[in-house]
Amino acid sequence: MPQYNYVALKDGKYQIKGKMSAESTRQVRAKIRSMGMIPTKITEDRRAAEKAKAANKEPDRPTTVKSLSLQEQIDFTSIFQILISSGIPLVEALLFIENDSANPKLQAISRELKNKIMAGSTFSATIADYSHIFNKVYIGLTKAGEDSGELDKTMLRLLELLKKQDSIKGRVLGALMYPAFTVLLAMVIVTIMLVFVFPTFKEMFDTQGKEMPWITATLMTAGEFLKQYWISIPIIFASVIFGTKFLFSWEPSRRIIDEKVLKIPLFRELMSYSNFSNFVAVMNVAYDAGIPIVDCLYLAQLTLTNYTLLDAMTEAIRAVQGGSQLSGALKASGVCPKMLLFMVSTGEQAGSLSEMLNQATVYIDKQLDDIIGTLTKLIEPFMMVFIGGIVLILALALYLPLFGSYG
Repeated sequence: MPQYNYVALKDGKYQIKGKMSAESTRQVRAKIRSMGMIPTKITEDRRAAEKAKAANKEPDRPTTVKSLSLQEQIDFTSIFQILISSGIPLVEALLFIENDSANPKLQAISRELKNKIMAGSTFSATIADYSHIFNKVYIGLTKAGEDSGELDKTMLRLLELLKKQDSIKGRVLGALMYPAFTVLLAMVIVTIMLVFVFPTFKEMFDTQGKEMPWITATLMTAGEFLKQYWISIPIIFASVIFGTKFLFSWEPSRRIIDEKVLKIPLFRELMSYSNFSNFVAVMNVAYDAGIPIVDCLYLAQLTLTNYTLLDAMTEAIRAVQGGSQLSGALKASGVCPKMLLFMVSTGEQAGSLSEMLNQATVYIDKQLDDIIGTLTKLIEPFMMVFIGGIVLILALALYLPLFGSYG
């Protein structure tokens, strides 16, 4: 259990200094008031915490869990939230997951968290030691819930947030899976045609004694090259896959892509609403947990994946820090949906920002569903045109020499 240094007033005039072990600063204040004193200053004893941490450190036994998938985080949070909401202590809840979970990774992480809490650490401080597993949003909301004494309610909000993120990820990936599979299948078919079909026609075209059309000659040359240097086929496929992955992960190229995507109709709305869906949801959960508005914005900003939107919201946060209203700062960013701006402005004026953020989350999710539905419907005819174009090119390459010989 962490130790706190405190300064308090007794009888309104005597200054008392001392140390106290407690779960949180709120508990320290309550204990001091129960002793008939008024707390004036409470600080955590960092030196004692570091000594306890060093004494209980296990250098020869590193963490066995390197990462948890989003679904695994949902499973852990769901079970943990149910247990602590039932009044079960943290250590016993973690012990239950350790003994009864079917997932070995959840068993391992629960065991490590339990051991650190039993050594005197708080739950939020322990979670912070696993930043490679739990992201900053998870850690920040957990700390806010523990400090406010409403960890069970905060974990429930966090669970809803994780499920929402998983749902958005699934919907977006589902919309993009069909075109990605179609493009990959087209690449395989074209490769088979170039390597096995076009070379069989080469001898027949050569006997005609006529110059082949440029499209036929180009594909014939490509087919002969791939057939002779077949090792280049997997190299080309790997280069396309890893090259695409590099372009979307390298920051300079990613910034250019993010900026251009926001200029394409429909894709602009898809990118904007998918980013702000998580942004508003995190902000709503953090605000309900009692986190100051600037810190809410910082936590929400961590969910943005588009660099253009991220830069705009960074400027908005600076404006709020400088004293601007939230609605005015968001409007000045120039990237927020108009309905979101209207709801935030209404919530500020009516003093019901939390309720309006919740309504904004529902609205953005509805818009996102409509956009994904529209995009899915448009992808199918586009893919048909794409496949038809490939078939047309291959057919022309094969039949143009034959038409020329008849002429």
